Parts: sequence; structure tokens; C-alpha cells
Amino acid sequence: MPYVLVTSDRPSPYVTIGTVILSSDWEHTEWVSECCGRPGYQTVFSDQFARRVARSYRKRGLDRTQRRLVSFLTDCGINNASLLEIGGGVGEIQIELLTRGARKATNLEISRNYEAEAAALLHGSGLADRIERQFVDIAASPDEVEPADVVVLHRVVCCYPDYERLISAAASHAKRLLVFSYPHRNVFTRMIIGCENLLHRLRRSDFRAFVHPPAAMIKTAEAAGLSPRYRHHGLAWNIAGLERLSRSDRLPDSA
Repeated sequence: MPYVLVTSDRPSPYVTIGTVILSSDWEHTEWVSECCGRPGYQTVFSDQFARRVARSYRKRGLDRTQRRLVSFLTDCGINNASLLEIGGGVGEIQIELLTRGARKATNLEISRNYEAEAAALLHGSGLADRIERQFVDIAASPDEVEPADVVVLHRVVCCYPDYERLISAAASHAKRLLVFSYPHRNVFTRMIIGCENLLHRLRRSDFRAFVHPPAAMIKTAEAAGLSPRYRHHGLAWNIAGLERLSRSDRLPDSA
């Protein structure tokens, strides 16, 4: 599969957060359809941001949270697996999983500012023919995205106001495994929320992010037929890994 961009006229909410930029659980229902078309996303996730992410990956490899996420997937077995990453940025996680046995990858993104750095990384890794990059909102247009064995969302759910819609779409596309990272939900992060979003507001930026309830996010994935398999609590970011069990692997219903 060649390296190709597949675009959609619909806006997309998926972006990758490289720093802890959070927002409160405000009821922004009007954001669901229009938040991602706002210019604040392109400003925050700029070409300069993309260069910084790519430079860090070339110099130091994956960060600690990414390494744990990749380890969970490889421990589950990803040989010959198809991969879908929502908000994959420059694609460093995809590169690592492909070198560990995955067969092909699809990246969904909103910011086109990642593309030059992503292309350079893919060229350097020799994996350009195994990754397809698309611009499409999977939550709004799930039928435009093919299911994959493995679905990844790293530092993405906190950018979407309607986590149920996003997690449900991601989980329904996961034929085997779903893994996502998310920030802590506590008093400290709520303080960060207020400060960071106040700064965005003062700068007249429409970028906002969210701290969603972890238990509710996992419950949403479970409603799509997945079962929890892995949890990790880090200093800033947590990870949840879920698996779609076959009928024979499920525990029998209690009498």
C-alpha cells in the first residue's frame, strides 16, 4: 500500500497532545461537529510542533508512555496485524509497531502540518509503502474508515468533547485490540485545566481540551464488545488496553 493522503470534506477532531494541555468537562455539545475545524488546532499543532516531535523521536525514540503502549500491544501479539491510529501525528508509534511485526498501518489526522515530517520519517524508515495517511473524522463518518486488528489513540481522547462518540467509533473498528492513553482526572489536573485554557482564551485561541472520566470511557469501549486487559497509571498519562474476546474465551454467565 503506497503512502497516500485520503482527504474528507468533513472536519476531524483528532490531534495528538505532546504536552499536558487539558480542559474541564464543560458541556460543549456544539463542539462535536465544529470543534476540529477551528483554527486553534492548526495553531497548536503547527509545523513547528511537528518538527519538535519528529526531532525528539529521532534523538530519543518513543517516550515512556508510548513505550508502555507499544509493549502492551507486542505482548498481545501483532504479527501480520493491521493497525489504525487515530491522531497519529508524525507516525512514530506506527513505525515502531510495523518494525515489530505489524503488516500495515492507517493514520487518521486533522492537522496537515504533520505531513512533511511524517513523510521524512517514513522515507527514512523504509516503511512508506505500508502506511496510509487519511484526513477523516471516524466519529462522524465511521463508514469511511476500514476496521483494523489494532486501534490506537495516544493523547487524543482529551481533545474531543464527546468521548462516548469517539471511543465508541474507535472500539467498533477494533477487531482485536484497542489501546488509548488519557490524563489523570484529579484536582491537580483541574488546576492545569483552568490555567491552560485561560491562556488559550486570552490569546484568542479556540483550542480546548478535556479530562474525561476514565471509568466511563472504559465502559463505553466495553459496550462495543471489548474487555479490559491492561491498565497503567503514570505520573501524567494513564493507559487502558482492551481486547475483543472470542465467544469461547468469554467467561460463562453466572447463574
